[in-house]
Amino acid sequence: MNSRRITNLVLFFSTLALSSCSLVPSSGPTTAQVMKAGENENPAGIQIVDINADVARRLVAERKPTDFADTLGSGVLARQQFGPGDTLEVSIWEAPPATLFGAFSSSSSTSSSSGGGAKATVLPAQIIDSDGTIAVPFVGRIKAAGKSANELSQGIAARLTGKANQPQVMIRLVKNATSYVTVVGDVSNSTRMELTAGGERLLDALASAGGARQPVDKTTIQVTRGGEVESLPLQTIIRDPRQNVTLHAGDVITALFQPLSFTVLGATGKNDEINFEAQGITLAQALARSGGLSDARSDPKGVFIFRFEPKDALPWPHQPVQTTVDGKVPVVYRLDLKDPASFFVAQSFPMNNKDLVYISNGPVAELQKFLNLVFSAVYPVTGLIRAY
Repeated sequence: MNSRRITNLVLFFSTLALSSCSLVPSSGPTTAQVMKAGENENPAGIQIVDINADVARRLVAERKPTDFADTLGSGVLARQQFGPGDTLEVSIWEAPPATLFGAFSSSSSTSSSSGGGAKATVLPAQIIDSDGTIAVPFVGRIKAAGKSANELSQGIAARLTGKANQPQVMIRLVKNATSYVTVVGDVSNSTRMELTAGGERLLDALASAGGARQPVDKTTIQVTRGGEVESLPLQTIIRDPRQNVTLHAGDVITALFQPLSFTVLGATGKNDEINFEAQGITLAQALARSGGLSDARSDPKGVFIFRFEPKDALPWPHQPVQTTVDGKVPVVYRLDLKDPASFFVAQSFPMNNKDLVYISNGPVAELQKFLNLVFSAVYPVTGLIRAY
């Protein structure tokens, strides 16, 4: 009778331990569970993609970095053009005998060369009107906005031909109100930098603002020109002189400190959110920065990257493709580190901002945790039997 009670007691605790298998603590889904989530007709529309050389090549091509030299111009000096609000001074020369402006003798507005040479008349400085024009005696209103000093002087001289004796005109910019670029963002001092005929470049503007406050490899430079907005890591601009493009009036340069990051979970050296440089990193670098795979726990066939991709990023295995409300496709990339070739692929697979890297537990690790749970339940029973 006593032996039967002992046997029933042992069976009871054993059954309890076995039924607790689903309660074994885990850092996340197993490799099989993740792969099952991407089966056809899954409600979330998850696509499972094995990482290979072709996939990495397509993603790298899609993420081709911006080229300032192509999008914002290369090697072309920006002309200094006048605009509404600029203050100009117009000087007009006539060859002797001066017939038109020679009658003016006011010392404040007229100067002459010795010996009865050519007469120079300096008109009072005037601001370019909102309609882009200035007034010149015997010429009337003439368009100045959008013209260079040489273009405007030639235009005034042409209008004076036949009225003045061999007129020559010189334009001087007294006050610059429009040829500026604005530098803002994570710089020492936000500023407006005046542009000259010398053709200032992107790094000149950054230097005029005191430089970026954050490390070069973590700073992105954004240039806004009209309706066009382009961004490039500061480190790339410094390394490649072609990207140090000539600035145009009205450009807005913004220094952005945007620490890109990915999150790593599962059987790795550490679970954390890890920042990386604006230049970007590869999957191999991301795994190294997370401490690598845990030998005692990880499944090398279960390295996953969870990401939202544009609908046209890859030819997706499951059709029709389901997207989120913002038109993105939920994708799980899988890397099999049991295959030696995958180590080469990992060196070219690009990481994206906000990626989630997950390393699943190996089957042995799950079994070991289950056995630990069973033994933790059986040992008290053994002690009770001995005491009984």
